[in-house]
Amino acid sequence: MVVNAVLARIATWVLAAVIGGVYGVAGTIGHAALWGPVPVGLVVASIGFIALLVAVRSLTGERTSALAAGLGALIATLVFANEGPGGSVVVPAPPEGATITPGLIWTFVVPLVAALVVAWPSASASRTTN
Repeated sequence: MVVNAVLARIATWVLAAVIGGVYGVAGTIGHAALWGPVPVGLVVASIGFIALLVAVRSLTGERTSALAAGLGALIATLVFANEGPGGSVVVPAPPEGATITPGLIWTFVVPLVAALVVAWPSASASRTTN
């Protein structure tokens, strides 16, 4: 019975990492969408990523699953931010003179949100003071 519980937890972590990876790819591709000057893609991708990690942490009740989803998204973001085999770039470098771009913000949002959600104190733990 203990082996089944361990296998179930490992399967949960793998599934969370895959889901995070899929969302990392979608966010990396969609973050560049603009509606005039407003970076709508970045806003939607960031809110969706926050919601994904909070949901994973809430539904599983453990930090490790949220960490796995965050790592999956981080790896996908880093892979797709590099130059592809044909020379295409999904997250371009900032143009000369520009300091902040949606691509740069997205690459920092993913690890920061993952760290925050994983480090956030557990709401279910009761704290008593004596």
